[in-house]
Amino acid sequence: MAASLTSGGTAPATSLDRRAKVALVVLLTASFTLAVDFSILNVALPSIGADVGLSLGNLQWIATSFALCAAGFTLFFGRVADLFGKRRLFLVGMALLGIASFVGGLAVNPAMLITARIAQGLATAAVTPAALALLTTTFPEGPLRERALGLNGALMAGGFTTGAILGGILTDVLSWNWAFFINVPIALAVVAVAPLVLREHRPATRPRLDVPGAITVTLGLLAIVFGLSRAGERSWDDPLSLTALVAGMGLLVLFYFVERLVAQPLISVAVLGRRTVAWGNVAGILAFVTETSLVFLLTLYLQEVLGYTPLGAGLALAMLGLGTVLGAILGPRAIAKLGSRRTIVTGFTVQGLSTVPLIFLGSERGWIAVVLVATFIGGIANLCAIIGYMVTATSGLPDHEQGLATGLAIMSQQIGITMGTPIVSAIVAATLPGTTAPHSAELLHALSTAITVNAALCLATAAALAFALPKRSAATTPGA
Repeated sequence: MAASLTSGGTAPATSLDRRAKVALVVLLTASFTLAVDFSILNVALPSIGADVGLSLGNLQWIATSFALCAAGFTLFFGRVADLFGKRRLFLVGMALLGIASFVGGLAVNPAMLITARIAQGLATAAVTPAALALLTTTFPEGPLRERALGLNGALMAGGFTTGAILGGILTDVLSWNWAFFINVPIALAVVAVAPLVLREHRPATRPRLDVPGAITVTLGLLAIVFGLSRAGERSWDDPLSLTALVAGMGLLVLFYFVERLVAQPLISVAVLGRRTVAWGNVAGILAFVTETSLVFLLTLYLQEVLGYTPLGAGLALAMLGLGTVLGAILGPRAIAKLGSRRTIVTGFTVQGLSTVPLIFLGSERGWIAVVLVATFIGGIANLCAIIGYMVTATSGLPDHEQGLATGLAIMSQQIGITMGTPIVSAIVAATLPGTTAPHSAELLHALSTAITVNAALCLATAAALAFALPKRSAATTPGA
């Protein structure tokens, strides 16, 4: 699908034919749509609860039910894509997304709504690793893959912010139902075009599915995501939250030992032992933890301190989205010049330094200029780190393991998105005095503390990865 190699057979392809371009558009459209779904309902939660009869205390299940399935089943479906076909799983997942979105838009009671969100989460868990695996198997390692991953990373990172803006617009202009309905024509278009431009990549012999491994890792991830989500809603000393987190970690440890014993593991221990895979995914988790948590903190600042409306806050944060677009352009170029390791380290360093001015935000409206500049620079840097981790975590592996590699990479993204808000929520809550509504100065102090932690985490991650990642690019060291 991509342009062929030069006559010497060594130069990587640098241009796309028409079919490859359409395939890229199809895959990126699907990825962006799924990323938007993570946040498109956040602004509309009060309206949804009032219409379907969901109490205020249970509103978080609209987001949590989606996140549980999206993160918990990603690794499982990534392996299913390897075993039964990436294109097949992609098409099934997009069809499920369209059906679930249609049902969600028609929801008239909590059961119907939550069922639709669960189905959307399962669709996300199926489509996201399949789409990324199709990208990495369609485009060979080198400039084309880096460009494709850069665009994919930009759209997925920007989708979180875009979802908040789009959700506000649709809710204000039409109704919250259209935050669901908007997915239906997109899913129909993708399902219609994808079979014409996407090629299947399946192994000659189909290995067995590692059922014990699939059960332990899925239950472990579900428990951890549930524990994190509940901790963000309640507190970090909530007994059920702690029990879920401990059980989840125990199941993941059990999963590791299962993988060492079974003949055909869900994840090869050798793959997990690769520094590029292991540390690349650590970078992915922290890239999304730091950026999504900062979006949450700045949303509080813009609305609770500066008095912006939800839609106004979303539009203000659109500058971060513009930064990710520029980061998508600069990221592949940085990797070509610096290598993926130095790109990741530089990205986290610049992101941390751009976050430092936000520690000193005040209650005057003029501080919006600092927010706009800092988030724009931080968006560029964060996206460069995201592209670097995607390239690092998926390079040097054969096609029949790309579903697994991309499943791990996407799982890292979704765990990072899930972890970010509960962590900073706990920091803000612990810093605020008492349980009454805080004054602006008290909230500013709490937000400053949480932003300080965010900046420190970026810089600490940069330092750790500088030592942990191989010094040469993953693309040039297959055995790293």
